[in-house]
Amino acid sequence: MILEGTGHIELPAHAGPGGFDHAAVHGRRGRLYVAHTANDALDVIDCATGTYLRSIPRLTGVAGVLVSEADDLVFTSNRGEDTVGVFSPAREDALVKVKVGRRPNGLAYAAERRLLLAANVGDPSVPGSYTVSIVDLAAEATIADVPVAGRTRWAVFDPGTASFHVNVADPPQIAIIEAGHPGRVARTIAVPAAGPHGLELDVASGRLFCACDAKRLLALDARSGDVLAEAMLAGVPDVIFLNRHLRHLYVAVGDPGLIEVFETDRLRRLETVPTERGAHTLGFDPMRDTVYALLPETHRAATYRDLGSHSRHEAG
Repeated sequence: MILEGTGHIELPAHAGPGGFDHAAVHGRRGRLYVAHTANDALDVIDCATGTYLRSIPRLTGVAGVLVSEADDLVFTSNRGEDTVGVFSPAREDALVKVKVGRRPNGLAYAAERRLLLAANVGDPSVPGSYTVSIVDLAAEATIADVPVAGRTRWAVFDPGTASFHVNVADPPQIAIIEAGHPGRVARTIAVPAAGPHGLELDVASGRLFCACDAKRLLALDARSGDVLAEAMLAGVPDVIFLNRHLRHLYVAVGDPGLIEVFETDRLRRLETVPTERGAHTLGFDPMRDTVYALLPETHRAATYRDLGSHSRHEAG
């Protein structure tokens, strides 16, 4: 056993369609922020006690959430109002919203330059709406809206190369935007599988992990784009998270409802854990090696502890 189920956290019932989307942990504060799209709110969970605390409202169609512990900030992408939200966990009431492109989703942050990237899903009926927006936090304004080749998915920032990486579903590619030159796509990496969706980066090894709609998981060299390893998935993936110190990768598959656990060297599958149909998104707390599966049918979070750290301690 890799993931040990440790319980469930009850969350508010859905007020409308949409269920849950992305989630992010502020490890130092011990808070998990869950994009509760159906409720236009962020649900806040106490990671230490495993309890629901409250919801942060008025985030229309909230889809993405990202935490910067370096700057003690939380970011949201509010797809229903074409804005991003920015607040400090110490001042949730002091939320600032900035207008971005059409239907923002994926988020990535360059802390040293205080630049936030919002990857916009766009609208196929609106020409030119497939873009990524670059927000200058100091100015509280969008400073660039960069066209990309198609609908975006998730995004990550590589501090080693000071570059944003953005998944584009079709044509399947990763668009790379340099933080020093944020007004254009510097280059792209062709992805040899349809529908790049979940994206993670291992800074230490310089590898990108890309989960694709074609039910393939790829490890790519972040500089060359070469495929270093690949694995088949049990279904169409969405969110992925990297456990850097245990070298585990968690992949959420909404249909039939699974978490697939892989080791990161060769992408060997270690375990498949059933969750709930439609559970396409996860949260991960690296300080506590805890994985959260967001369950839309029962509006709660299932919690799992990765036993890798416990097993290593016992073996030692």
